[in-house]
Amino acid sequence: MARTYALKRTAPAAPTGRRIDYAAELNPQQCEAVTAGPGPMLVIAGAGSGKTRTLIYRVAYLLENGVAPANILLLTFTNKAAREMQDRVSLLLPASADGLWGGTFHSIGNKILRRHAEVLGWRRGFSIMDREDQEDLMKTVIAAAGIDPKEKRFPKAEVVADIFSMAVNTAKNIGHVVDTKYPYFLDQVEQLKTVHDRYEAKKKSTNTMDFDDLLTKTLKLLTDHDEVAAIYQRQFQFILVDEYQDTNHIQAEFVDVLAAQHQNIMVVGDDAQSIYSWRGADFKNILQFNRRYPAARTYKIETNYRSVPEILHVANAAITANVEQFPKELQAHRETRQVKPALLELNDSNQQAQFVTQRILELRDEGVELNEIAVLYRAHFHALELQIELTRHGVPFAITSGLRFFEQAHIKDVASFLKFAANHHDEVAFKRIVRLLPGVGGVAADKIWAQFEKALEGREAVDSFADAFLHAKVGAKSEKQWKQFVHTLEEIAPGGKLIAPSSAIESVVEAVYDEYAKAKFPNYEIRREELNVLANYARQYADPAEFLTQLALVSSLETESALNTGEEERDSERVTLSSIHQAKGLEWKVVFVIHLTEGSFPSNRSLESPAAIEEERRLFYVAVTRACDELYLTYPYMRLNAGYGDMFQRPSRFLSEVPTELVEKWEIERGF
Repeated sequence: MARTYALKRTAPAAPTGRRIDYAAELNPQQCEAVTAGPGPMLVIAGAGSGKTRTLIYRVAYLLENGVAPANILLLTFTNKAAREMQDRVSLLLPASADGLWGGTFHSIGNKILRRHAEVLGWRRGFSIMDREDQEDLMKTVIAAAGIDPKEKRFPKAEVVADIFSMAVNTAKNIGHVVDTKYPYFLDQVEQLKTVHDRYEAKKKSTNTMDFDDLLTKTLKLLTDHDEVAAIYQRQFQFILVDEYQDTNHIQAEFVDVLAAQHQNIMVVGDDAQSIYSWRGADFKNILQFNRRYPAARTYKIETNYRSVPEILHVANAAITANVEQFPKELQAHRETRQVKPALLELNDSNQQAQFVTQRILELRDEGVELNEIAVLYRAHFHALELQIELTRHGVPFAITSGLRFFEQAHIKDVASFLKFAANHHDEVAFKRIVRLLPGVGGVAADKIWAQFEKALEGREAVDSFADAFLHAKVGAKSEKQWKQFVHTLEEIAPGGKLIAPSSAIESVVEAVYDEYAKAKFPNYEIRREELNVLANYARQYADPAEFLTQLALVSSLETESALNTGEEERDSERVTLSSIHQAKGLEWKVVFVIHLTEGSFPSNRSLESPAAIEEERRLFYVAVTRACDELYLTYPYMRLNAGYGDMFQRPSRFLSEVPTELVEKWEIERGF
């Protein structure tokens, strides 16, 4: 767990009959926002500036001034945050805050729907489906629509659910979502619309709702039924919204409807930390708040309690180039440490991993606990070499951004082709391969393996996969893919001998796995990039046997590390490896931000869109402001690129936007 430094002090309960001294408890900027009069308010709270503290004291201020708890609505993005805020309010005041409505948008929506579901045609005791339930219902609907996924690659239920969810949360139609995010399914838009209509009808007939319904159906209830809306518009005299920059179209409209009568709405957030457009968040909600509420007053909270001045200088410079923003200047509450953030140019990803690992070991010797160190990156696969290097040196680490690289399904799927091509007796690898075929499960895989074993009798190896599988029986609808599988095995192991591992991986992905991954995974593009990284990594090995051995060793070390992370070791020291998206809201004494090159950070997909570049810049700002004491910015200037040879990389534009005097450029010999 990351250590938290900013504003951890818990205020003592105010004595009975005594009022809170807000001027003494808060800094001037916080106090001004907390004690403001009624009306719409926009609070721009910079990173580490005490945003939560401001919200808590605002609730306390309202209660002290006679507002009943039931007339206050506090909207957050996690139920845990809402509970913690209410608990801290209770510590501040002698009077009870019981009755205050606090929670996530979805939990508040659920609470309202439970009271009025019949108005929409649902029964009050409706069930809420989890993701697995939703996918099961989706499969039923797809089958009922006469769509046979085995005949033509139709998106899996999980992908269909993601398409529908994105359409809901961005207020776009299904065709637009498919065109912009899933273009390989454009020829199936009409079928997807049919499935969507049937899915909506099925939910009503089974009295179930999915997670998105808790917002969309609540908003429909309020906008279509004035008598219901009036109940809550009268009740919620004051509405407070946390992390407003992360709201989507539906959430912003939901808040606007509830605030329509009293207009006493306080939204708190930081436009410079709006980084979730990929999941539907609309950056314009916070930028255009004053347009929707012309009478709104704007307050800025810019005193940062987290980072030393040297880090904040870099953060302020990093965000300056963004055009669409509320200008702000973070001011440090902490004193200087006289240590500038470090900037390092490394030869390649391996040398970058070696430096980070060595520096972590040095920091540990200097008294910094591993729990106080984080390595942040733009995409999960950027940490591949680092995971291997940390494992080699016995440095424990925890990954908050997903499974370890070699544990992921798509990596293991593709690796299984190479394992089987190299060892024709590898039953586990073979069965994993054939289960990728449509309609082939465990029983069918057993039968196909038995047929292959019979063909293999008396033979140490296979010269021709086509001959060996001549008598294998697969279903008619799997036959085309099966022939491609066999052809691919022939291609990567002509004469039964595996070719260079990097080339083999590329062949498997292009000939077999790419089509499968598009239909299977909602985050196909990320997984495709990770498979490219696997091919790049394999370029280090000319000998297939050496590559597969290394793969097995690293995977085994990862598994051993995971098994050793039992309940008794949960609090043990571990370096945090995290995507920047998942690091938001956290902080560490020491932060490394790696792979700061054009195409990696900012990502390739963002380079053609000015708006996307601005979001990438905000992401860099978030990464920098996670650091309390020390910050290391690194980039490799050379990249191994499968099929194209070594490629030179340009440093990220974000580095050039930071004045050189704000960082200290380390030579590779220093501290390495």
